[in-house]
Amino acid sequence: MPSQPDTGPCIFCEIVAERAPASVVYEDDTCVAFLDLRPVTEVHTLIIPKRHAAGLQDLDPADGAHLFTTAMRLATALRRSDLRCDGVNLFLADGEAAGQEVFHVHLHLFLRFAGDSFRIDADWSTTPSRSSLDEIAGRLRTVLTDTESATTSA
Repeated sequence: MPSQPDTGPCIFCEIVAERAPASVVYEDDTCVAFLDLRPVTEVHTLIIPKRHAAGLQDLDPADGAHLFTTAMRLATALRRSDLRCDGVNLFLADGEAAGQEVFHVHLHLFLRFAGDSFRIDADWSTTPSRSSLDEIAGRLRTVLTDTESATTSA
């Protein structure tokens, strides 16, 4: 089951097909990286798989690994460039509740420096009990085991 129903033409698929413009930074057989039209910092790059995947559950694991490898290469290039780059953030929103707006998997790479305008706003002060953390971890382990068993028996 896809993570989001199709809502018409996918702008990222249009970029891959070269029917929509993009300022491409990198491209290979698996992915394309281009600058975001609404950057949150001076250099805000989107790295997308060429094969359409609405969400992470739809993404081929090899394509996902390649996106991250590409992000690492681009981050290294940013740090070596003449652009002001004191750090890098990677961000991926999976699903509407997580803030995903374009339903084609995309990994954001933000160039960072002291005093830039990008903020991650969260309440980092919550401290659940160890027993609560252990219970949640156990539930996730069960689902992982069930998922792996279903995959191997299919």
